[in-house]
Amino acid sequence: MSVSQPNAVETDTSYDAINDYFYEQGWTDGLPVVPPTEARVAALLAGMPGHDAHELISVVPPRMGRATLQQVAVNAVMAGCKPEYLPVVVAALRAVSAREYGLHHRQTTTHAGAPLITVNGPIVQELRINCGTGLFGPGWRANATIGRALRLALVNIGGAGPGVDASQTGHPGKYTYCIAEYEAANPWEPLHVTRGFRREQNVVTVVNAEAPHSVTENFQTDPLEIMRTFASSMATLGVNNLYSQGHPVLVLGLEHVQHLSAAGWNKRDIQKALFEMARQPWGLMKNRGKSKGPRFPEFVDKNNDQSMVPIMNAPEDLIVIVGGGAGGKSMFLPTAGGQSLSVSEII
Repeated sequence: MSVSQPNAVETDTSYDAINDYFYEQGWTDGLPVVPPTEARVAALLAGMPGHDAHELISVVPPRMGRATLQQVAVNAVMAGCKPEYLPVVVAALRAVSAREYGLHHRQTTTHAGAPLITVNGPIVQELRINCGTGLFGPGWRANATIGRALRLALVNIGGAGPGVDASQTGHPGKYTYCIAEYEAANPWEPLHVTRGFRREQNVVTVVNAEAPHSVTENFQTDPLEIMRTFASSMATLGVNNLYSQGHPVLVLGLEHVQHLSAAGWNKRDIQKALFEMARQPWGLMKNRGKSKGPRFPEFVDKNNDQSMVPIMNAPEDLIVIVGGGAGGKSMFLPTAGGQSLSVSEII
């Protein structure tokens, strides 16, 4: 593992030479980077006027590297960001640095998780962050480069590159993992309002999530039957949330939203239904999967094999957002469990 970090480079160094050198130093995600010339870094810093380039954003484990605004901007240039994306990257880095997220463990764990960034507020339209068809990619610069910038910062500043990141399999979200909520198609409160922010505020929410899993329901229109399909896909043996709960994510597709809303359901109804239905009996799961905790529900009777274990400790722990295009598919994103919780941060 390299103990240094990438800095601004000379403009007369060739593109190929810079990329070869950065790759040898372990400063990339394996893909080519935009050379972080002094001019490009200065231009990106203009995306946060009034801030000192030496301002400390966070200290990033496991190397405990100092993530100054300048250093974050270097990684954002490398990722291909525009200047106006920098505040989103900074907010995401602040969020994953919060105690609840547990970044040190997330940087070194064997689990196949990555920091999912969900963006809410007017900034979604301003920056053209995709929230509709194909929201998990590819094809959208804002989504791709914002998520990649955070990842490069975690690798280059925090030192979580190959040999330190112990994820057994990894997953594509470790390249980039950034979406927005489709607030215009959401008949309920968007995620950031649910979490106590004002609708006009710009907010990122981060959670360490596995790859999204498609949940198909093209036939059922009754809310309880849709929930039954969701619950079966979510509470599977081996999923971390069954063994240590946490904040799993459900991205509701537009067709499912329409059925649920037409029947008079709201997000709280969805959360309550899945809290009750997405469960497995203790006797079936007690000697499977992973460790039981650290926040294993107290109401589960471990002396009763028929006691049902939920995938979250309370209904409100399920993150429910609206996103994607037309069709009868929603997405479930398991998370690391109770060891890493979601965090929201104002942009």
